Amino acid sequence: MIKSLVGGIVAATAFVMLSSSAIAEPEIVKGPAAEPDCFAPWAADTQFFKFPKKEGPYRIALANGYIANTWRIQMIQTAKAYAAQKDVAAKLKEFKVVSTGEDVPAQISAINNFIDSGFDAIVVNAQNPTAFGPVIKRAKEAGVVLVAFDNILDTKDAINVNVDQKGLGELWAKWLISHIPDGGKILEVRGVAGTSVDTDRHNGIHEVLDASGKKWDVTEVAGKWDDPTAQKVTADAIATNGPFVGITGQGGDTGIVQAMIDAKHAFVPFGGETENGFRKFCAAHAADGLKCSSAGTGPAQVAVAIKTAISALEGNVVPQSVKLPLAIVEDPNFKEGQDYFPDQSDNFFVGNSFPTCGINFTAQEIMGQTKENK
Repeated sequence: MIKSLVGGIVAATAFVMLSSSAIAEPEIVKGPAAEPDCFAPWAADTQFFKFPKKEGPYRIALANGYIANTWRIQMIQTAKAYAAQKDVAAKLKEFKVVSTGEDVPAQISAINNFIDSGFDAIVVNAQNPTAFGPVIKRAKEAGVVLVAFDNILDTKDAINVNVDQKGLGELWAKWLISHIPDGGKILEVRGVAGTSVDTDRHNGIHEVLDASGKKWDVTEVAGKWDDPTAQKVTADAIATNGPFVGITGQGGDTGIVQAMIDAKHAFVPFGGETENGFRKFCAAHAADGLKCSSAGTGPAQVAVAIKTAISALEGNVVPQSVKLPLAIVEDPNFKEGQDYFPDQSDNFFVGNSFPTCGINFTAQEIMGQTKENK
């Protein structure tokens, strides 16, 4: 009798565990999303998720990797600024931020710790798109909403929020092709090795250049999306492989232009990111040959990722992959006070507004926050 009772308890416990796991996973449902203008699906065949509704307030964590550049610092500050907004803060019991550097296992460990600690959702800027399989499975089984942004995850079991990073590389390459009629020697300043953003942008650049029918000689250096690093590697490249007829930079572009100035390198067409300092240079030196395409998405995409996580926890329909718009301005359309801000830091990334999501930040809101873990 006792043996039978124990067996029944074990069986019932296993059933409950399996049932709770099944309930925790999202349903695949038909769109559109709850806020279709904000949560735009990546493609026509993008699936839509509907997670079981949880009662708030929620515990949400941001698991960041690399931190040693201005974009990532501003991203952390923006996340904190968004979580502090009155209507968002009312939905949060706890908002935790951890940055783990370039150590992929450390970032995975941080996500595992958040799962074990019972967080409702984890937002992640992943150091590697393919290394997170086991932790993605754990999050799914635990009913934790996992949202990756910027450097996304190679999975359909988590939500990805991003711009078309490959399309951004294609945009820059098309800009160079249109302004350099005969091809020639190009400097490509890349980002952080191993990340999906760096790989996708690089692939976009080279696919367009290769298909142009022109002859290109591309020198690649790693600027890590960081002004001092990008300035140094650009100076070294100019000294060893220059001069160049065009430049494309994934970030650290203010440093790249400064290296050109210091080396007395001629201003050339440039496809780059959205740093305020870079855009200041583009506006000031357009007549001297610095013809720029400045495009990307500001660090405020982290706010869209947090908003997506909250919406999913509330039981709303969200796309598995959310596509964000690019912020683009190109010569000769750089407007002071709109596209760049002379009184703001060179390191400030412009393009921190997503009106369709009700997200807009002032520089003061963002810069008033710290970059430290909390």
